[in-house]
This record gives sequence, structure tokens and C-alpha cells, in this order.
Amino acid sequence: MIRSMTAFAHHEISSTHGKLSWELRSVNHRYLDISLRVPEEFRSLENNFRTLLQNRLHRGKLEASLRYAAGVGENSTIVVNEPLARALIIACRQIEALTNNSETLKAVDILRWPGVTLDSAPDLEKLGQEAEKLLLTALDDLVATREREGKRLAEFIDSRCDQIAEILVRIRKRRPEIVNGIKDKIYQRLAELDVIPDNNRLEQELVILAQRLDVEEELDRLMAHLDEITAVLERDEPIGRRMDFLMQELNREANTLASKSNDAETTQAAVDLKVLIEQMREQIQNIE
Repeated sequence: MIRSMTAFAHHEISSTHGKLSWELRSVNHRYLDISLRVPEEFRSLENNFRTLLQNRLHRGKLEASLRYAAGVGENSTIVVNEPLARALIIACRQIEALTNNSETLKAVDILRWPGVTLDSAPDLEKLGQEAEKLLLTALDDLVATREREGKRLAEFIDSRCDQIAEILVRIRKRRPEIVNGIKDKIYQRLAELDVIPDNNRLEQELVILAQRLDVEEELDRLMAHLDEITAVLERDEPIGRRMDFLMQELNREANTLASKSNDAETTQAAVDLKVLIEQMREQIQNIE
């Protein structure tokens, strides 16, 4: 199944270790470009996160952000910076002696002083495992979204290929009529000029003209490219670059077809082909 490169996913979990949340955003890009933002506590795991992303994605500009808020569990304890607390108590008693203030020092006031209480160190190993597991969940969601969008893109491309095939069939049926019409015009013009032509020379010129206007080769190549597009859409691999190449080939053949056109209807058909090809090319820019 083909994948789009545009998607969004957000997942979060809460536990005694804290609250973790991953946000993934991806848009189209020629290559895989990962912008990863993680809190300082998870810097050592950044390469692990990047590897998980690279294993699942092949193209696109991806912004991946991890957010972490420390939690308070039932067994959480307050860690006291004892040296600082003792220094504060001694300083307070010195001030009381200087001011003859006998007010009792309250412990809660000491605890409010910056730096007296220390945050207990989180279990980084468990946090890292939870963050990686959550990232895989978010990646599953992101990939599923890209596949759903890819399915819609495949349906769009199939529809345009069918329209192009119809135009090619119409052009092929009309070519003999066009060539015969040109011959008739030449004979009619010669009759109006009352000129007796050299039949051998006239036949040579008509053959050269027919060869110059022959578009069978271009029509065959266009149909072959459509068959290739259908086959590529069935591949279980990134196909964006191959599809982009096929669009270039379709457009080149459509230009050649237009240059060989010798009537308004074929010229309009060539223009319609280029419009359909451009519509596909724009959508293919978003395929992984």
C-alpha cells in the first residue's frame, strides 16, 4: 500500500514516573528529514528514538517532539538538602539573638527556602522504556494515517490514468482520418491549381508527411507508462521517486504528441493529457 507523507499523531501516557507525550507531524519532502526535540533527561536516548523513526519512515519532513512532566507517586519522598537546612537554622538563630526575637522557627519556612528540598531523581531507565513504547504507538498511528491518505491518492491516480487511456484510444482512432484528410486537401489543392503532379514524387511526399505525423510510437509509450504506473501502485515499498520519474516520461511523450498534431482536436487532446499528467504529478509529490 502506498503512503502519503502528510500525517499527524499525538499520544500520551501518565504513570507514577510522570506524564509523557509524543507529537509527530510529517509533510512532503524529497528525502527523510527528521527534526527531533526531547527534554534534557532523554538526551542519551535521542539516537534510539531517531533509529525507531528511520526504521518506519523513508521520506518526508518529520517533526517529532517529546514532552515530559514529572509525576508524584504514592511512595514519593521529599529529599532535604541537610547542609543548606542546617546553615539556614544557624543563620536564623543568629538573627534572633541579634534582634532579641524569641519567635519559634517553623520548619515549613525552612522547607520553602529555595534549594532546601531536592527533587527525587526519576527512574530514567523505566522512563526511557515508556518513552520508546509510546513512540512506537504514535508511529503506528502516523503510518496508518499515511496509508489511509495513500489509498486516496492511489484512487486519484487510477482515475486519471483511466482518463488518459480514454484520450489515447480516441487519438489512435482518429489518426487515419486525419492523414486521409490531409491527402484529400493536397489533391484538392492540386486540382484547384490545375497542375498535373509527378505521381512518384507526390507519393514520396505523402509517405514522408505520413511518417512525420505518425504518433503510434508515442501512443504506445504512453500506454506502456500507464501500465507501469498501475504495476508500481501495487508495490509494497516507497514508490514516490519512481512515480515522479514516470510523470516526467508521460509529460515528455505528451509534448511530442502535441508537436506532431496537425489538427485542432488532437492538439486539444494533447493539452488535456498534460493537464491530467500535471494533476497526477502534484499529488505524487506527496507520496512516500
